[in-house]
Amino acid sequence: MTVMINKHLSTIFFTVLSIFSCAKHEETNQINYGTLKLPKKPNIVWIVAEDLSPYIPTYGDSTVQTPNISRLAREGVTYTHFYSPSGVCAPSRAAIVTGMYPTRIGAHNMRTGPWFRFTIKDKALKEYAKYGRKAYEALPPAGTHMLSTYLRKDGYYCSNNPKEDYQFRCELTAWDESSFTAHWKNRKENQPFFAIFNIDVTHESMIWRKAKDSLFVDKDLDVSIPPYLPNTEIAKQDIRRNYSNIVEMDKRVGEILGELEQAGQLENTIVFWYSDHGGPLPREKRTIYNTGLQVPMIIRFPNKQLAGSTDSQMLSFIDLKPTVLSLVNIKPPDNLDGKAWMGKYAEHNKREYLFATADRFDQQTDKIRAVFNKKFKLIRNYNTQQPYYLPVKYRETMPIMKELLRLRDKDSLTLEQQLWFRKTKDSIEFFDMENDPYEFHNLADKKEYQDKIGEMKSALDHWIKSTDDKGQLTEDDYIASIWPNGEQPKTAEPKLTIGNGEVSVSTETTGASIGYQWAKDESELTNSWDIYTGPIPIKPHNTLYVRAHRIGFKPSERVEQKF
Repeated sequence: MTVMINKHLSTIFFTVLSIFSCAKHEETNQINYGTLKLPKKPNIVWIVAEDLSPYIPTYGDSTVQTPNISRLAREGVTYTHFYSPSGVCAPSRAAIVTGMYPTRIGAHNMRTGPWFRFTIKDKALKEYAKYGRKAYEALPPAGTHMLSTYLRKDGYYCSNNPKEDYQFRCELTAWDESSFTAHWKNRKENQPFFAIFNIDVTHESMIWRKAKDSLFVDKDLDVSIPPYLPNTEIAKQDIRRNYSNIVEMDKRVGEILGELEQAGQLENTIVFWYSDHGGPLPREKRTIYNTGLQVPMIIRFPNKQLAGSTDSQMLSFIDLKPTVLSLVNIKPPDNLDGKAWMGKYAEHNKREYLFATADRFDQQTDKIRAVFNKKFKLIRNYNTQQPYYLPVKYRETMPIMKELLRLRDKDSLTLEQQLWFRKTKDSIEFFDMENDPYEFHNLADKKEYQDKIGEMKSALDHWIKSTDDKGQLTEDDYIASIWPNGEQPKTAEPKLTIGNGEVSVSTETTGASIGYQWAKDESELTNSWDIYTGPIPIKPHNTLYVRAHRIGFKPSERVEQKF
């Protein structure tokens, strides 16, 4: 089905197309990251917005001003082709912390359990069961560790404030602190740090939860309406709220930068700002179109190195883990899907394609795979007898979504809006994103594109096979494949060997991380476990507490030894 784009939509199209034209300009002027001069152990700060597409001034949308993000862009590098492999948060975060595609590790369904909580208790698991699904944890290959575990082993203080949500319970040794109060300021003096600040004010839920709050923008702010959304006052009000939330998020970015400056740490720190997937509005979040996958990212390096640059290479969340490790001179593991694009272990081979998936969202199960480069995207729909639009209660709480459904029921949608509500799916969709950035025009039956379509189908088939895409199994079959006899494996208890004034620790579970704490008694224990890397000197009159944990397994029971 094809549609004509109305003239009144030219403003929003210019905004999107400006991103691509900027990227084209940079094709012949790639950044030389080899000129970076960094501390041996630079601090790393991630500022992560939620549910945000590239509609801010840095990317061509001047509806509101974001002075702090714009400052980062002036003083750093703006990335024009940065993507999530999923249009929703939990699979995206799994990719970020493991450096692997969610489908490789069984993390592709949204959500596998209540793993977004800091402490998993039986009550949380029972609450999750009310949704009619069995909680389980994605199971990466043995020896997989979260990014922060590698950094802690290297002496970094690692703090997470506050979201986890990795599709598995947080690795026992991942954080010095993970809570609403976690902060790099709590580290030892002169200790390098890795700190994540998650800002949830731009999250989808804040469209309705903040509906009665004061706006940070004019109540009659003139906003452009993307063609897939209704041009009504109800819709405009939700879009204004979204822009208001962006302004509020930007203020928090400024506070975080201010804390670094006040402590004299900004010029010792690499600051990443990005969002966890596309925007919060209908046909953005949860979709496999660029409205759901493409995200903004800006990186500021110490002393404003590479200030004002634009990087147009194709990058994905799977690249964040190896790149951070490379920047701090740690060799990334060999089994990652991602690549370091800068630092000591940078890979300079050109990437031809990226991949993305959509599977279960809450109660709605789908199966979609996509392969894309800067110009073309090929989407393969497996469940073709299902509609494109599947109801998700969370999304349908938004007034703008209710408005879309109201117009649908009145048969009053525009041609562009009708596309999302078709009753069946095309098995293959093929889009020229340079000329059709909203992915409205399916070119799969056009003769002139058949060679390219064949090439991209082959690339997708190869990726599915080479990554052992767990989405080829039903969710129940996947759980059965990782849980023998229907029971989740448990990490083996650590074994302690005492001699020569030291304690050596081991576990029979391959690839598990071992954490330990010294304490006078159990009341002194915290959620922060030191990482075992070798024999531990004995502390007389103390008790050694030890646990082991392989990601995807239950953590071991705690072992203790008094001295």
